[in-house]
Amino acid sequence: MERVVSDQAKIGVNLKMGYFVIIEENVEIGDNVILGHNVVIRKGCRIGSNVAIGDNAVIGKLPMKAARSATTEDITPPPSIIGDDCTIGTGVIIYSGATLGQKVLVADLATIRENVTIGELTIVGRGVSIENQCSIGKCVKLETNSYITAYSEVGDYCFISPCVATSNDNFMGRSEERFKHFKGVTIKKGGRIGVNSTILPGKVIGEDAMVGAGSLVTKDVEPGKVVIGAPARVKREVPENQKLNNQNWQP
Repeated sequence: MERVVSDQAKIGVNLKMGYFVIIEENVEIGDNVILGHNVVIRKGCRIGSNVAIGDNAVIGKLPMKAARSATTEDITPPPSIIGDDCTIGTGVIIYSGATLGQKVLVADLATIRENVTIGELTIVGRGVSIENQCSIGKCVKLETNSYITAYSEVGDYCFISPCVATSNDNFMGRSEERFKHFKGVTIKKGGRIGVNSTILPGKVIGEDAMVGAGSLVTKDVEPGKVVIGAPARVKREVPENQKLNNQNWQP
């Protein structure tokens, strides 16, 4: 069969589907939605209006729990929710329990894990991985191949450059003590992280702070400061003309 659409799904007007689409029971799809070839939408997911989902995307995938997993909960999350006017690229996997606000763009091959929320107008770049239990604000840019570790929080208007790596386990998988200390990173409103930077577990990047390219952040970064190096050290203040309050492009 070219398509499998549950008779328990609620589908709006003007749905366009490619070949081999699967829509499971109790899915809700708004008006003017486009689904590419081989798209799978798992049961109970809600897709808003004017949404485009690319070939080979999976919406509502159930998480897999390894016997030694330290962060994946042994529960079934609620269905995924995709807001109006979102664009989902080719090969994207969005797990159950993920919620995307309006006008979010998720580029090709990105992965968004369970219990993740993403605010409106945010861009999730190609190959980005957002692990479970994360909160991403509105108008954020997560650029190509950046990695957001579990239990992290990224505030509104943040800019995360390509290949940024974040971490949540100071014990690197050893000792029972580590289970008491898992903590992702926190990037406050307007924070910016340069290409190929690494942020260690639990560190806080203050509002409007900037981390230079290739830096290793081992300590919290104060608001409005520029830090550079490995380990990162304060270099100067963020220039006034770069501060969030002085930008004219905010919605």
